[in-house]
Amino acid sequence: MRYDELFSIFPRQLKEIVEEIKMDVKNLQEIRIRVNRPVLILCNNREYQSETVVGRRQLQEILAYLSNYSLYAYEDEIRCGYLSLPGGHRVGIAGRAVLEGGKIKTITEVSSLNIRFAHEVKGCADKLLPYLRRDGRLLHTLIASSPGRGKTTLLRDCIRQISNGDSRYPGMTVGVVDERSEIAGSFQGIPGNDVGVRTDVLDGCPKSEGMMMMIRSMAPGVLAVDEIGSREDITALMSAINCGCVLMATAHGTSMEELKNRPVLREMVGLGLFERYVFLEGVGQIGRILEQTGGLAETGGPEC
Repeated sequence: MRYDELFSIFPRQLKEIVEEIKMDVKNLQEIRIRVNRPVLILCNNREYQSETVVGRRQLQEILAYLSNYSLYAYEDEIRCGYLSLPGGHRVGIAGRAVLEGGKIKTITEVSSLNIRFAHEVKGCADKLLPYLRRDGRLLHTLIASSPGRGKTTLLRDCIRQISNGDSRYPGMTVGVVDERSEIAGSFQGIPGNDVGVRTDVLDGCPKSEGMMMMIRSMAPGVLAVDEIGSREDITALMSAINCGCVLMATAHGTSMEELKNRPVLREMVGLGLFERYVFLEGVGQIGRILEQTGGLAETGGPEC
């Protein structure tokens, strides 16, 4: 992340807080702002605490600035607990949920913000991609890890490389259903991250609906989604396979046993929707790669 990019996003109050802590901003990961508490900054996997305590009025001013003083324009995103920023960055929001008809209408009395910074790590999938093919065919793949381990970053680079192609494999048309704008980092519909020249992005649409929309409208060869886990997702994934799409997805889980402890994901494993399961151990560190061909077996792979 460039310093000028950082400062183009931040209001004055936040710039001053970041400046009081000496750090390498290009490795900035997240900034957590809570009413009447010090600001916590995660940079290069190290946490820093500011001397400044942010009051409610300051937090509201920061949120207003980040939304370009038009929270109404972000109403749909705020209803889901976040708003998107240029460059693929995003702000998580917590406060008082206002319900209407049993559903969340908006969030008011905001008490916490979590500014998460998007980082492209081009080439991070280099060692993994050879293990996602069999006889030249791209395999249905699920990348799983606990939060913050880099599964979305790894998926993004897989998408970019599959879309662009190389001297050995021609590029494929990729459809990304980016419900929370985390893969492509779209802002006003335009991807902020490099997801490849043959990639189409459906931004801000629920995965289960978006997958079928993408298949009908753009006819992708590869369909990519982040953080699957609902029964509706499984139904859409099965439909995508029946339409001839290769699946690339992520889910929360540190092992096959943990996936099977969640009823919906256990059903997904039982149905054999994915042919490769990739589990991340450390941040961006590939651990186990499992192959499903009737049963599950560990296959050779980077860091395996």
